[in-house]
Amino acid sequence: MRTYRIGQIVPSSNITMETEIPAMLRQREAIRPERFTFHSSRMRMKKVTPEELAAMDHDSLRCARELADANVDVMGYACLVAIMSQGLGYHRTSKARLEGAAVEEGKSIPVISSAGALVEGLKALGVKRVSLLMPYMKPLAAKVTKYIESEGFEIQDSLALEIEDNLAVAARDPMALTEDVKRLNTKGVDAVVLSACVQMPSLAALAQVEARLGIPVTSAAACTVRSMLKAMRLEPVAPNAGAILSEAVASV
Repeated sequence: MRTYRIGQIVPSSNITMETEIPAMLRQREAIRPERFTFHSSRMRMKKVTPEELAAMDHDSLRCARELADANVDVMGYACLVAIMSQGLGYHRTSKARLEGAAVEEGKSIPVISSAGALVEGLKALGVKRVSLLMPYMKPLAAKVTKYIESEGFEIQDSLALEIEDNLAVAARDPMALTEDVKRLNTKGVDAVVLSACVQMPSLAALAQVEARLGIPVTSAAACTVRSMLKAMRLEPVAPNAGAILSEAVASV
């Protein structure tokens, strides 16, 4: 039985990725033999503004080098909007930069961004038309919507909750999303992204909303777990985490 080291590059005010990612992988441990440990390096960010996001993204290279010292098996960049606000397709640029930083430290470590993982996850689900829920202020929410559209998806509707303080985002009750989603136009969509933000808790609500709507319901965090597992060549399954980590999608 092997133990895998999960590295996360985390905004200093993000407390959700260090709870939801381990929670999903602990749930996986109940059905698969692999075990996981969790290791983080932090970038300063308190408010979700373009200026703080850009400064934080610059600091991500330091974090990649620090996690390389721990010889982690995969790194996850735990801020979707920091990537999507930097320009279309930037998750590919960021991945190359961060993997390059690890190579400079003599390590070959795959890097997953929550932004890239969401795009990959929606493609794995085989969906085209989606609706999105996110906590961002409207200008940043518009960038996220445009970014996902540029990757080949049709956005039917998006709801921006306009919460600028990052700790306030994390403080939300995840079950509030079961009511928030009622304000979202989901008629005729192929999937709903219940949280297009890895700081806004959603894991507890995924299965309930999915059962109610009868379509795939996912989150940036659940998609990140899927991409991490695939990068480590492990079966991307975990119970109670929505369609993206189901047995039915595992082989995609």
